[in-house]
Parts: sequence; structure tokens; C-alpha cells
Amino acid sequence: MRALSAVLLAGALVGCSDSGSSTAGTGGVPSNGGASTGTGGAPASGATAGAGGTSSTGGAAPNGGSTSTAGATASGGSAPAGGATANGGSTPGTGGASATGGNTSSTGGASAAGGGTSSGGSSNTDSGTWWKPAPDTTFFWDLQSTPPDNTKNVGAYDIDGWGNDAAEVSALHARGVKVVCYMDAGTYEPGRPDSNDFSAGLEGAAVQGWPGEIWLDVRPSGPNYQTLQNIMQNRFEVCRQKGFDAVEPDNIDSYQNQPGFSTTGADQLAYNEWLAATAHGLGLAILQKNDLDQVRTLEPYFDGILDEECNRYSECDTLAPYTAAGKPAWNAEYTEDGETTAKFCTADQNAGIVGALFGLDLDGTVFEPCANDVGIRN
Repeated sequence: MRALSAVLLAGALVGCSDSGSSTAGTGGVPSNGGASTGTGGAPASGATAGAGGTSSTGGAAPNGGSTSTAGATASGGSAPAGGATANGGSTPGTGGASATGGNTSSTGGASAAGGGTSSGGSSNTDSGTWWKPAPDTTFFWDLQSTPPDNTKNVGAYDIDGWGNDAAEVSALHARGVKVVCYMDAGTYEPGRPDSNDFSAGLEGAAVQGWPGEIWLDVRPSGPNYQTLQNIMQNRFEVCRQKGFDAVEPDNIDSYQNQPGFSTTGADQLAYNEWLAATAHGLGLAILQKNDLDQVRTLEPYFDGILDEECNRYSECDTLAPYTAAGKPAWNAEYTEDGETTAKFCTADQNAGIVGALFGLDLDGTVFEPCANDVGIRN
């Protein structure tokens, strides 16, 4: 987690991110931008790095990058017929996530068209009909405004999936802009339309610094994993029904925090790979958020990455697997941490990273793009 931006929705704040610093919300829940990861948890306020904040230099997965035996999907994954409905629509199946007409993944593992699984999962970023963003795709990030300011000269908007409707997505599409659907995938937030779907057994420890937000049990061996899969499949289906092109699942690094469960890196890999296969099965691209320590293993499953403050925390080199693979690497730096475009834009551009300066609230009021984050390119 990192900047813990605030998304005000139904009285709840939303925001959590990779690792390092945090800023406390005022009575709400995080999801995209913040509490510090690591054993130290996040401080309740401020934007300083937590003592346990992670900063990966190699991005290699633990134990050689192997996934757990659950692979990309679990044996009870939901299998919609034509896509699961937004509210409780997915039907439990026995073959993992599938979608009618879905796209089969490559090299074994999770298949979107048929829902089969294997012990290790597989990458499916080279097949299918979802959006494959160009490496120089430009972006704007606003998780509070519903709708946001639609005049930004970029190729992709990353906006809240619950608060923005199909009409907003269509309006951006009319400008030639791709639209990314922000959804929390690793923590419970009160006030979301599906908050009542989370069973008590799924909820673990509180996210430090964010009252009301709770870590989820993402272990494939957990007793409520199928429930979690159904909820997330339904969330991604909400994105699909509204016409979004991609999803940004937040807080997919619980094993680096103190979630209240004995979650391992292998557990997290299996869950994150399942999220990617599920998004692709619905015809959606997916961006990696958090979990930089396992970026080399996760890159083949995802279509790009969104990182926060990679310059501030000296972790921009961990994004190299994405730039090397010809996929976009987006970087958000924050004014509250004393950053300016003069400090980081040259480094970002030299590394093939598309960067911009934002305000920590991610409400659209601060947006200073680097020179390579201007123009409708996607």
C-alpha cells in the first residue's frame, strides 16, 4: 500500500497501494493509494515511509517465483454463462473462472474459455481480444470525482468503478480514451454496494491508518476463498457491463502486511494470477497494482503496471519487466511529498515510464504530466 488516496463514496473513503508511506483518511476506508506495507504497517497520518515499507530491487518471486498448487484459479471458481451478473450473479462451478466466448490462456494453466486450471496457472497476455495497451499509453488518475474532468489530453482514464456509470465511460470512449475500472481486490471497504456480500470469515485485521478497512483472506486454501472469488468476479463484471476497458485491482499485497491470516507470497501469486485470468476471461485488460517483490512472476499475466512514487522510494527499476515486455508502466508521484515534475520526469522518461504529478487525494485537482504523458496514445 502506499498513498492511500481517498475516494469518497457512500460515506466511505477508498484507497491503498504498494509500500512505503501513508496518509490517514478522515473517517473512511482506503483502497488506492496508501497505507504502508511491511511488517510495520502504516502510520496514521502523514506521507512518510513506514518503517516496514517495501522497496524491491529485483522483483523476483519468492522460492523461485513458483505459485501455489491452486494455480490461477481454485476448484470452486465461479463460471458465468455469458458473464456473471453484478449482484450475486455468478454460479459456482468446478473449473475456475470462465466466460462464454472467453479467451483461452497460453501455455497451460487457467483458461478463460472453459475454466480449466493447472497447478501453476499460465500467462494469457498474448491471446484474447481484450485491450492491449501500448507501452507509451498516457494516463490520468482520478478516484474521487464522479464524473471526472473529461478534458485531459491523455489516452486512458483510471477512475472509480462503482461511482462512475456507463454514460461516463461512453463519453470518454467518444473522445478516443480507454477507461480503467478501479476496484479494491484485497481489502473490505464499508459503504460499497456489495459490502454485505463479504462473510465474517473473509475479514482479517484492520488496515492500519484507515478506520473501517479490513484485509481479506486471499489464500486459495482459505475456507471462504470461493466466496471471495465470486465477489471479485461480480465486481469485474460490473466493470464489463459499464463498458470499461480494463481493471485496476488494488491492495493485492496482503502477504507483505499484517492481514490477520498466514498469507504467503505463493498465496498472493495464486490469487493475483486468478484475478488476471478472470479479467481476461471477461474481455478486460488488467493492471498490476502493488506486490512489486513478485513483479517478474506477475508481469506475464498483466497488461501493464501502475506504481506510486517509484522515484521517491527508489524502486523504478522494479518496473523494468513491464517496459522490457512492451507494456505500459505508469508512475504517480505526489505533491504532498515535495515532489515536482522537475525532480522525476527526466528519469521516468529515460526508463520508459509514463509519469505524472498528482495530489494525494487523487481528486483530479492536481495533474502535472511529464512530457511523455501528454496526447491521446493508447
